[in-house]
Amino acid sequence: MTRTPTMTRTMTGAMTPAMFITKKAIPRRAFLRGVGATLALPLLDSMVPAFASAAETAATRPDRLSIVYVPTGMVMDKWTPAAEGAGYALSPILETLAPFKDRMVVLSGLALKNADALLPGEGAVGNHSRASATFLSGVHPKKTEGADLEAGRTMDQIAANELGKQTQLSSLELCMEGDLVGTCEAGYSCAYLNTLCWRSPTTPIPMETQPRAVFERLFGDSGSTDPAVRTARIREDRSILDSLVEDVARLSTGLGSTDRAKLNQYLDAVREVERRIQMAEEQSARELPTLERPVGVPSTFAEYAKLMFDMQVLAYQTDLTRVITMMVAREQSALAYPEIGVGDPHHPLTHHNGDPAKIANVLKINLFHMGLFAHYLEKLRATPDGDGSLLDHTMVVLGSAISDGNLHLHDNLPVVLLDGSGKIKGGRHIRYPQGTPLANLYLNVLDAVGVRMDSLGDSTGKLDLLSV
Repeated sequence: MTRTPTMTRTMTGAMTPAMFITKKAIPRRAFLRGVGATLALPLLDSMVPAFASAAETAATRPDRLSIVYVPTGMVMDKWTPAAEGAGYALSPILETLAPFKDRMVVLSGLALKNADALLPGEGAVGNHSRASATFLSGVHPKKTEGADLEAGRTMDQIAANELGKQTQLSSLELCMEGDLVGTCEAGYSCAYLNTLCWRSPTTPIPMETQPRAVFERLFGDSGSTDPAVRTARIREDRSILDSLVEDVARLSTGLGSTDRAKLNQYLDAVREVERRIQMAEEQSARELPTLERPVGVPSTFAEYAKLMFDMQVLAYQTDLTRVITMMVAREQSALAYPEIGVGDPHHPLTHHNGDPAKIANVLKINLFHMGLFAHYLEKLRATPDGDGSLLDHTMVVLGSAISDGNLHLHDNLPVVLLDGSGKIKGGRHIRYPQGTPLANLYLNVLDAVGVRMDSLGDSTGKLDLLSV
């Protein structure tokens, strides 16, 4: 047994020598700081004590929660598997997720009754606003066009309140379609469409659409007294890693070959993400962006989505946050997808009235979104995390608050749950009684990530059959 000099973090964030009886004794919360940059390190073998117990080792593998939202429902007869139980065959839309079937649960029968028009004067208008506001809370939102918004605290923020105690960022909220301003559906503020996440019943959380803003939030030095330093670095086309070269080299010399490989893989990923952001910004500078696309994002939606998903992977890998919610697009989405041959906006297409050509285009969009989700899952699976991968230690929920977009239905919702930890048994299609609250599922999910809740929104209790 030897005492190995290594690096730990001081109160100022600098890396300094320390002595521990461990493999290499690098603390889990280790950062490298440069000019205008703060680089959190991923989980390395050297961060796990040499003689750690199973409980100590498990403590280095945090529970994580990922919510991915797809708007305006699905072509449900192409989504819902025909059979139930473990022997089910994947439907055409879910076929893209075949590599993850063993850890995936397809859930049918769940509903958001509080997204329906329930009160006098609400009428049929507002289905999309209520869908967004209710999806993660199960609480019926107040109909208002003003600032007196009211919905419900969402399950992601409940999780973030607990899991965020251990991380630099309590949560990330991302979207790939710009915000709307004013009144979007008669009587409803656009705020209901622009986010899924509510810190309190009266406090919606903005969702970030700009890749640069997300990147700087993760890796920029928020404590810098001179923001011009980062601006100059960007203009000079220098990487955030440039000012960290010496510290990275010093750290690498004390690592074993496995840890050096992990560190190099991580640094390459950071460098590649930054390069893609810079390319998108250069593209935006040359061309006037479309109204649907925020400035500084990649020219195709696939590139944009993969970039945003890849930054989520980096955020989990470095334990900067353990809770991320992403809207692939907003309800009432105005996005078109010419790259897959769909030139009409998504939302109007969902009001197809049985037109086979429009249904075919909606199906193309559904398949496209699921392919991007599969990219995200594959990145999580390919990224080492302790004795497994990020996917092994992340609870992932994908769903929509609408099933049939043509009819604005909020029941029998398209929902899948992925869990590689073994807490929830995968490889099944489970059908619950029609009208079972979606919030019931969230009680199971919160419990699986270590957050205990007796009720949420319109929940009636945890779902049966999910636990192994």
